Amino acid sequence: QVQLVESGGGLVQAGGSLRLSCAASGRIFSINAMGWYRQAPGKQRDLVATIISDGRINYADSLEGRFTISRNNAKTTVYLQMNNLKPEDTAVYYCKGTMRTTYYNPSLDYWGQGTQVTVSS
Repeated sequence: QVQLVESGGGLVQAGGSLRLSCAASGRIFSINAMGWYRQAPGKQRDLVATIISDGRINYADSLEGRFTISRNNAKTTVYLQMNNLKPEDTAVYYCKGTMRTTYYNPSLDYWGQGTQVTVSS
């Protein structure tokens, strides 16, 4: 079983910063990608940023360079540094990992429980 545990959310004023963390643990054979998604009330869950096993990174166009995704050397923890936060960044932020639990199993998506980020104006 794979677990993804997020931390670092909270309440911040507009213009402030937060750093989210997501740690993957459990029966992991390989990690293809890890990333962050967010879901605001009444809206669909959208991509924020992903980092692939070879290091390639993809960001949502709307972020305007304010967010940075990174990971630890073991590639089991992914971070999201969020700067110059805006009220429209308010959402539940979810971590997603695409990984294999054994050599024989296909890659599957695993999700964390989500962490609330609230940006006040």
